[in-house]
Amino acid sequence: MHTSIACTSLSFAWPDGTTVFDGLDVAFAPGRTGLVGVNGSGKSTLLQLIAGKLTPADGTVRVAGEVGYLPQNITLDTTLRVDEVLGIAAQRAALHAIEAGDVTEAHFETVGDDWDVEERALATLGELGLGHVGLDRTIGEVSGGESVLLRLAALLLRRPDVLLLDEPTNNLDLYARRRLYAAVESWPGVMVVVSHDRELLDLVDQIADLHAGEITWYGGNFSAYEEALATEQEAAERMVRVAEADFRKQKRELADAQVKLARRKRYGQKMADSKREPKIVMGARKRAAQESAGKHRIMHEERLAEARERLDEAVEAVRDDDEIRVDLPYTAVPPGRDVLTLLDLELAYGARVAGGLDLRGPERVALIGRNGAGKTTLLRTIAGELPPVSGEARAHVPMRFLPQRLDVLDDELTVAENVARFAPGATNNRVRARLARFLFRGARADQRAATLSGGERFRAALAALMLAEPAPQLLMLDEPTNNLDMASVRQLTSALESYEGALIVASHDLPFLESIGITRWLLLDGELTHTTPEAVSRTGPSTS
Repeated sequence: MHTSIACTSLSFAWPDGTTVFDGLDVAFAPGRTGLVGVNGSGKSTLLQLIAGKLTPADGTVRVAGEVGYLPQNITLDTTLRVDEVLGIAAQRAALHAIEAGDVTEAHFETVGDDWDVEERALATLGELGLGHVGLDRTIGEVSGGESVLLRLAALLLRRPDVLLLDEPTNNLDLYARRRLYAAVESWPGVMVVVSHDRELLDLVDQIADLHAGEITWYGGNFSAYEEALATEQEAAERMVRVAEADFRKQKRELADAQVKLARRKRYGQKMADSKREPKIVMGARKRAAQESAGKHRIMHEERLAEARERLDEAVEAVRDDDEIRVDLPYTAVPPGRDVLTLLDLELAYGARVAGGLDLRGPERVALIGRNGAGKTTLLRTIAGELPPVSGEARAHVPMRFLPQRLDVLDDELTVAENVARFAPGATNNRVRARLARFLFRGARADQRAATLSGGERFRAALAALMLAEPAPQLLMLDEPTNNLDMASVRQLTSALESYEGALIVASHDLPFLESIGITRWLLLDGELTHTTPEAVSRTGPSTS
């Protein structure tokens, strides 16, 4: 029997009553499937339902085979040893006891047939670029990206029939991503992966597009899906134009019919007033005219209603893919103006900027490096959140920093109230007008920050910083594309196109960095040095 996943009449709602699925039917066959959809569409919820982490309100989930699940957010006890995370601690202990001469039967039962478990574990770690991580080390000694790979290594060691991955490349550096890509390419069973990583999604066999609570299938990888979707959207937009023209025509015809009926009515009244025909004949003529007029009016009203329905259906088929377009003239920095000075800077956790580094004018700087190299520490030091061990970081212009955690927002306040905190001199109307440009229109601006999806939260945090007073002329972003769907990444890119100040972006997402017009590439690997995008994409970060 082929391993597979089958969800039948699946329904699920959150405790506040928000419906995620209502009678969803979907099946995943062997092969690699990319599950895509906008933030908040239910991708992570569907994986949790399949993994048994959530219980459906109705319907069934059937999985043939063992399930391995890698969640989006991973928090591991820092005191755990690596072999405990991999799930082989008991087997290792039994093996070592047997090797030391202890032939207690319980040890043999613990080992079972898996005598090479330690060798397999080390080989799996090596394949994921974790060969340097010993089995006796603790989680507190590894970086966040390495802990993600350790969880994946634990799943690969179990050899589950079904593997569910939720944003697995979040927080992974370029080296780690390539290791993960190789593991995905060689996976033999059923895999469902949720990701915004284009390179990863181009390795899948088919795309499942989750939209409005339903799934549409597309053969091929993400690039093929984008081409097919673009063709569909062009056809949908043509249908909207046709439906709009038909709707306008039906409105005109109804109006014309009403004018004609009014004329007939006036003529009949005139004839009645002149008494040119017998009263009984006039009455019959009037009743026939009214009946005919009623049928005529009903026919045109039905045609208009049908035309409106066709227009609504056509509009519904067009995806809402608005872009952020906002005028930010006060963020402009003249060429050559000093923006940031780093002088003999030594950071809290060991990295350093030897000598000095100057940022001038509207430069766009990409900050790259391995997990744990100190990129976030450098940004937090520049922002004044962490004191340097020695040296100086001095900004010469108004500056804002958007951290990975997006904790610049107060969850208890609405989107509009959060933005108003950063621009206390702005009127309510001005705040709302600006927020509309960031796609928070009308009631959306009154949503509490705690209720926002990942993409909405990022957009609100970005709006709060970019619309702040004084306007930021240096904007620093730490892994901004983590947890963003493709539409949100495009919205971020369009927002940054409108930004005229200096930009520093720490990211492992090379396609995104190349799309925002980076002018300087910096590698943090013990020390801060210059590199090139060609060197990064060819071999991983290397200096030049």
